Amino acid sequence: MPPRSDEPRRNPPGSRRGSSRAAGPADEESRAGEPGIGGISGARAYTPRGRTVREGTPARGGGAEQRRTPRSTRSGDPFRPALQVLDGGRAAARSGRRDAPAAGRGGVVRTVAPRTPRGPAGDEPPRRRTTPRAPGRADRPAARRPSRKPPRPPKLADPRLRLRLGTVLTLALFVVIGVRLIFLQAVDTPAYAGGGVADRTRTVELPAPRGAIYDFRGEPLAHSVEARYVFADPTLIEDRPATAKALSPLLGIPVSKLTDLMKPRKLENGNPSRFEYLARGVEIPAAKQVLALELPGIGVHRDERREVPGDDLAANLIGFTSQDMVGLEGLEARYDDLLAGQDGKRVYEAGLGDLAAPIPGGYSRTTPAKPGSSLTLTIDRDLQFRTQQILSAGMAGQRGATAAAVIIDVATGEVRAQASDPTYNAAKPVPSDPVAREDAATSFVVDPGSVHKAITYGAALQEGVITPDTTLPIANSIKKGDTWFSDTHPANGRKMSVPGMLAFSSNVGAITVADRLGPERLIDYQKRFGLGKPTGEGLPGEASGRLLPVDEWSGSSAGSVPIGHSVDATPLQMAAAYAAIANDGTYVQPHLVKETIGPDGKRTPAPAPVTRSVLSPQNAAALRTMLEAVTTVEGATGTLAAVPGYRVAGKTGTGWRLVDGKKQPGEVSSFIGMAPAEKPRYVIAVFVYAPGGGGAAIANPAFRDMMQFTLRHYRVPPSPSGSAPKFVVYPR
Repeated sequence: MPPRSDEPRRNPPGSRRGSSRAAGPADEESRAGEPGIGGISGARAYTPRGRTVREGTPARGGGAEQRRTPRSTRSGDPFRPALQVLDGGRAAARSGRRDAPAAGRGGVVRTVAPRTPRGPAGDEPPRRRTTPRAPGRADRPAARRPSRKPPRPPKLADPRLRLRLGTVLTLALFVVIGVRLIFLQAVDTPAYAGGGVADRTRTVELPAPRGAIYDFRGEPLAHSVEARYVFADPTLIEDRPATAKALSPLLGIPVSKLTDLMKPRKLENGNPSRFEYLARGVEIPAAKQVLALELPGIGVHRDERREVPGDDLAANLIGFTSQDMVGLEGLEARYDDLLAGQDGKRVYEAGLGDLAAPIPGGYSRTTPAKPGSSLTLTIDRDLQFRTQQILSAGMAGQRGATAAAVIIDVATGEVRAQASDPTYNAAKPVPSDPVAREDAATSFVVDPGSVHKAITYGAALQEGVITPDTTLPIANSIKKGDTWFSDTHPANGRKMSVPGMLAFSSNVGAITVADRLGPERLIDYQKRFGLGKPTGEGLPGEASGRLLPVDEWSGSSAGSVPIGHSVDATPLQMAAAYAAIANDGTYVQPHLVKETIGPDGKRTPAPAPVTRSVLSPQNAAALRTMLEAVTTVEGATGTLAAVPGYRVAGKTGTGWRLVDGKKQPGEVSSFIGMAPAEKPRYVIAVFVYAPGGGGAAIANPAFRDMMQFTLRHYRVPPSPSGSAPKFVVYPR
């Protein structure tokens, strides 16, 4: 394209384009006579037919043509050109337009070139008329249209009211927004902030170290060792069945159970659970294998596992815990709150997916775990082991049998050993029989039988009914109510000494003494010796036994109660009663807990045991001496319980086992004794329930072996030689 010239563009003749400013005076004069020529002003009066108003309208002065210039049609009204266009140029004629251009001003008259229609070759195109057509009547003036009044513009509303209303609404809106912002910042900030954090936080449990259980020398009987726990985040697990199948052989948990543990769950606040225990107390090597699998949503953290070094050592006392370190039986259950402590936890912000790691600088709060306190028992681990060993050896040939043994320190009431048979492995309690987990010494309710006679004779001594030198004629049998009570060693009506009655366990002699004592006083002394209620030793589920009230006595009760029938008691209760005789007539509550050790190492002694006086020291000493006849008199019932080198005082017994108040088949054989009899240090009670019989052959030798080991273990000096008393069974 050629460059545009800087010279003004010249319009060809007959063209509609042009500029009025480009034409000089000469041009205006030369064009003055040309019809239809005008400037841009003329275009305002241009009609759609291509002609100006002036071309189609005769002049008022005789019809002469008037020529319009660009300036001639302008007026003071700035909207006049537009009105002219809208009115077809007629408004100019009505408003008295100027016919000539202003003096000294030239204008270019612009017109529209006539169109030349295309026709057949040689035909002359029709020409457009360039002169106005003469009016039909020259004497008739041009018609004047009536002037139109411009429409009155509509009255607008007062804008000040609308502005005020808009201002008020705007200010009200801002006030509402401001109040809401203040409310959100001042009141709802914690809720909104917490809601956002909750979606990003993770919680890791910090188990509190469980306290240990020690024997009275500080040797551990049960304690916790470092282990691991395996947990799951259900929201991150991709394939639950496959994950459970991979973990099952390592954790020893069925696949179905693991699959159920990994199911998504909702918390109380409606959020999905991000932490579920799969296994507790996992050994460290197994936990490392779990980590090596790199399973999504599976984690491992530090934990602890309960360990019982002695396996079945004092298992019936200690009990065991669950995988969650909750005490389930024994002392673990009884003192669970003390041993468990308080778990801690760590709450922190973490990313999602592959970025599931703590966010640096994010929210993090750690509540340290508070370790549990430890227990120091009165149990001697070595003595407990030997006691269990002796009891287990004696019960080896028995089926369906139950045995219990208790060793009590006379002066303090501390239980040095408490064994049961059968027993179980407290380190692996799951496959054990629930019956084997019971502590027979506190749950084994029996009719004590003849061991109860020591209470009857002690009460009679204290009440002055008898003296150590009392002798009574003893028949072979006696009838109480509708029941006959007989002796296994008939006296045939001869006089017997009280030691002789004890030595041969005369039922008739005990009933005769009880008749002199009376039922009320007998029951009173039963209670003083601790029968009829739990000892409060410290084990859960201790049986209380039962005493028969006087108003429930029948005719035969006067014969059965004094010899230990119609009386329900536990081996521990009977052992505590004999400990009162050994302790110069003062009853001391038996107990298992010596002290507690806090997390800071502070030692707190256990509450002092309950004590009370039952017999005077003189009567207690006299009763002890009479009880020596059981192990020293030839042919007496307890000679197999004698301990070489030591004076032993005790009593044999034969009773029945009661379950829910019903007598069970078989007999309960027992021996309770103390040594050295001149100044007793320890009391041992052995009870054996043998459905097939033969319990006496187990109880007496078991007592002997246990007492012998106990005295040597604590280095108790033997009794002085020749100090044992001599007894006459049938004085003349």
